Amino acid sequence: MNKKLIAKNPTARHNYTINESFEAGIVLTGTEIKSIRNGKVNIKDTYVMIKDGEAYIYGMHISPYEHGNIFNKDPLRDRKLLLHKKEIYRLFGMIKQKGVSLIPLSLYFKGSNVKVEVGIGKGKKLYDKRETIAKRDADIKIKRALKGEFNGKI
Repeated sequence: MNKKLIAKNPTARHNYTINESFEAGIVLTGTEIKSIRNGKVNIKDTYVMIKDGEAYIYGMHISPYEHGNIFNKDPLRDRKLLLHKKEIYRLFGMIKQKGVSLIPLSLYFKGSNVKVEVGIGKGKKLYDKRETIAKRDADIKIKRALKGEFNGKI
């Protein structure tokens, strides 16, 4: 199927080492879908928790739809994620480990459905973040140098 990216979590891969990612559906209302189609969603400070055997996403801000009037819901309400029981039990076992979290990485349309890509991540220390930045800068310099060689410039 065709995927159309709606929003990305820019700090997720910077603050966490993502070991595994998976796709989950999300329970939304009609006005929330319309607002998402307009691109009025932010997943920067979001996280996923498992409560009473069900997965919920917290902190996702969906702006109220302009023409929604009384049908608009709270922009920061908790939203249920749609996963199979086996997946929820597996995730629950993984996040019981110290330092492991569930982080939403991206929000996208898959056909007409809204899906969330959730990653299982372990928090990075400050020196790990610096190491990642240094490695990315070195890769950029190497690409620039190679590009310059092939263009006849050095």
